[in-house]
Order: sequence, then structure tokens, then C-alpha cells
Amino acid sequence: MKFNILTLFPGMFIGPFDESIIRRGRDKQLIDISLHNIRDYSVDRHQTADDAPYGGGAGMVMKVEPLSACIEHVKAQHPTSTVVMTSPQGRRFTHKIADELAARDGLIIICGRYEGIDERIRDLYVEDDISLGDYVISGGEIAAMVIVDAVTRLVPGVLGSDESATTDSFCDGLLEYPQYTRPPEFKGLKVPDILLSGNHELIRKWRRNESLRKTRTLRPDLLSDIDLTKEDRKMLAELELKDATVAR
Repeated sequence: MKFNILTLFPGMFIGPFDESIIRRGRDKQLIDISLHNIRDYSVDRHQTADDAPYGGGAGMVMKVEPLSACIEHVKAQHPTSTVVMTSPQGRRFTHKIADELAARDGLIIICGRYEGIDERIRDLYVEDDISLGDYVISGGEIAAMVIVDAVTRLVPGVLGSDESATTDSFCDGLLEYPQYTRPPEFKGLKVPDILLSGNHELIRKWRRNESLRKTRTLRPDLLSDIDLTKEDRKMLAELELKDATVAR
């Protein structure tokens, strides 16, 4: 998987891309990341990459010329890569979108800054807009890091076990079940007996039930988007009955 990141601040990526899962993916040559400084494509000696907005208003806008030149240079080298912009106007990033992006030949990620990017960049080049959520951060660099991390986890062979990616929260639409490891008891709190039983079918059912319970309690909105099995519906009915009994 090839990532090309277009940014005004390439130094921000030193560290996050040199550790943990992303480092593992790079070492295995399963992913490749290139940083491109948009200022390098400016034509003036000050490497100007922003200017005041037409029509007035606060802040600055990223200029069209250097960013256009940067995009065209990278796109020429990676013609099948998808051009993605990090923007508050974009689709809210989810696991489903990460899975979709992981299936692409490569990603060219434009990191937005200041008050935004000249709209002509979106009209000419952008194929997808991604937003992390309804809040403001200083620029698209952090959003790009999140996208790269989430997509990298889905590239086959990057994780120690591909099962890890398929059992994470949101992979099947539900929050993940609780996890435990040694010791079996800590400060009076014990690991559920069923996890120590060795009965894989009972453990599977317990984990599914806990995923449903957590999702119902913390993110009930997710349940409307999931294809629930007959077993799932039965477990949810039992959880509702138990809660109703406790509430009496």
C-alpha cells in the first residue's frame, strides 16, 4: 500500500510513522509512505503557499498553484492512487471507510491548513473528502496520521495476527468485548470464570453477548446498522429483560 502525503509541515510526521504498527508495516515493505512538502512547489523565493481570501475574512487560504503542481507531480508517478483531502466537509471517518480505502491501489492525502484550501483544488483533483469528526484541529496532518494508521492495520500481514484486525471494535459494527490477561485476580477483581474454562463455544457466546451489551449501553445507535442474527436478537432480548428486572 502506497501513501503519499502532501503537507506544509512534514516534520509533524517524524515519530508517529517510525513506531509501532506503522513501523512494522514499513519494515515488512507492506506499506510505503512518502512525504511531500507543498512549499517545494512554490515559485517565489519565499516559498509562499497561502494568501488572503478573496472577499475578505479572517485567516489565510492555501494557494492553488503550488498544491496543484505537487498533486500533478505525485499523481503522474502514481496514476491509480486516490486523491483524498482531509476536510471538515468530508465523510466522517469510520472503520467501513478505512476498509474501503485499504482496497485502493494507493492514497494521495492532502493535508488541509488555515481557513482551508482553494476550492479549485477540490474541483480539479479531489476524489474523496475525509473528516475525523465535528470538531476543529489545527490542520489535516493529524487526520492523515489517523487515516494511515487505520488503513495500515487492514493491510494483510501488517499485524501479528490478521484475526486482530477482524475482532477490533467496529469491525462487525459492534464494540469489542472486554479483554483480560494474567493474573486471574487483581485487587479483588477476578477474570470471568468462563474465560478460564477452555470451552471455546461458551467463550464465543460470552464474548458476543458482552459485545452486544457494551454496544447497547454505550453506542445503541450502532445496533440499527447491524444485521443481527437470531442468536444476537435473543441475547439482546435477554439483556433488556435483565435490565427491566433490575429497574423494578
